[in-house]
Amino acid sequence: MRLQLSSSESGLVSPEVFNQLFTMHGTLMVFLVVMPLSAAFFNWLVPLQIGARDVAFPRLNAFSYWLFLFGSLLLNTSWLVGDAPNGGWFGYAPNSQTLYNPSNGMTFWVISLGVLGVASIAAGLNFIVTIINLRAPGMTMFKLPVFTWMTLITSVLIVLALPVLAVAGIQLQTDRLFGTNFYNPINGGDPVLWQHMFWLFGHPEVYILILPAMGIVSDILPVFSRKPLFGYPFVVFAGIVIAFMGWFVWSHHMFTVGLGPAANSAFAISTMAIAIPTGVKVLNWLGTTWGGSLRLHTPMLFALGFIAMFTIGGLSGIMHASAPSDAQQQDTYFVVAHFHYVLFGGSILGIFGGIYMWWPKMSGWKLSEGLGKLNFWLMRIGFNLTFFPMHWLGMDGMPRRVYTYPADQGWDGSNMAATIGGFLIAFSVLVWVINVIVSWRRNDRAGADPWDARTLEWSIPSPPPHYNFAEIPVVEHRDDFWFKKHPELVEEYEGHHGPRGAPGGSTVRRRLR
Repeated sequence: MRLQLSSSESGLVSPEVFNQLFTMHGTLMVFLVVMPLSAAFFNWLVPLQIGARDVAFPRLNAFSYWLFLFGSLLLNTSWLVGDAPNGGWFGYAPNSQTLYNPSNGMTFWVISLGVLGVASIAAGLNFIVTIINLRAPGMTMFKLPVFTWMTLITSVLIVLALPVLAVAGIQLQTDRLFGTNFYNPINGGDPVLWQHMFWLFGHPEVYILILPAMGIVSDILPVFSRKPLFGYPFVVFAGIVIAFMGWFVWSHHMFTVGLGPAANSAFAISTMAIAIPTGVKVLNWLGTTWGGSLRLHTPMLFALGFIAMFTIGGLSGIMHASAPSDAQQQDTYFVVAHFHYVLFGGSILGIFGGIYMWWPKMSGWKLSEGLGKLNFWLMRIGFNLTFFPMHWLGMDGMPRRVYTYPADQGWDGSNMAATIGGFLIAFSVLVWVINVIVSWRRNDRAGADPWDARTLEWSIPSPPPHYNFAEIPVVEHRDDFWFKKHPELVEEYEGHHGPRGAPGGSTVRRRLR
């Protein structure tokens, strides 16, 4: 895609192939990259953080995995038959109707997403039951690490949001295969209904993608700031409020379809309001670093990068909350820049931070810090070089989802910069692969806790045994593991806050140097 757009009036690929590329790019990144990477952390990390030996239903977990693999292969089989989906990852009707799109690509797309949805719902139910029922003795809900909280919230969203997409997909498929008219305007159907259905799923889906990264960052920052998370209850409740309010903002994707001033105003207000709990999280993350003894190891760099890039994406999102402003930016590259700052600058950077944070625990050996920092800076520079110019392109009127553009528009320079940045991003991922191979061969053993961290997973060997805990731990206080490693803090803490089991005594106030 970036090579095709690097210069004006390029003919590297045909319009049809370009449509297939951007459709599969969006679908794969959302459903087969960010969601499964988050689910991998859910599967592996949540039982360790709550003191459990496994998830609640291991066989349901296996069913979810194999069904997910089948859906992934089914979706990508469309390439092999020369009929990949071409209607965008959002599948807007009536363009996805048989009348306008008679190929089998969108049929592959709908069936595959249905299969992937069932796999995700099964996993979500499993994680909900695991967190609610399998916590170690004494591990109350407000002793949970923030990542586990975000896993619970995300799982609830998955269970509630994916059925909406499934219903919309069934209706679209019956339109395509059996001649029903849910979205066919010629026979009285309503294409805007598809947009309502898709974005009623799609905006909770945004939080399904970003909340796990928020949880990862919330667990990284205290470790490398040498102080507990600032405002733990506020971070948790902000996540809950974001998930709840995420159900009332979907139509800000639809300000230009003619909903009317009343609906536009309502969704503009709700979209602006959801920025408040998001801002609370950013404030608490910055408060955690303020006055701390920062250690800029690779996980911390990715966490700080997440905060910066996600904040830029959030600020441009506030611009889209205004219906008149959004009308100017709708379907331009400004929107592309916005959601990539949220979902790449947010989700992907957060996930990479989690990979570097917990890799020693997963594998038992450390990744190279030098290669890790090179990975971070290449990804950070490549990301901004790719997507920041898209703000200018969008404001200058370049529409999204076009395979070429006229030479007299003056867009070549920014598009060439975006193409170079895209290759830098790809190279940064290659650096990570090289880091894994080099570090594996070097086999620098990590020990149980190379970061001097504070949650339960760091109290057992690396990698953990298959049963996780030889003896199920008993948790009396959220900071017990921290205190065991730093007994000199106990007297000072209890002098300021009373016994550690007392109400309100939940965090250590003194930073560690």
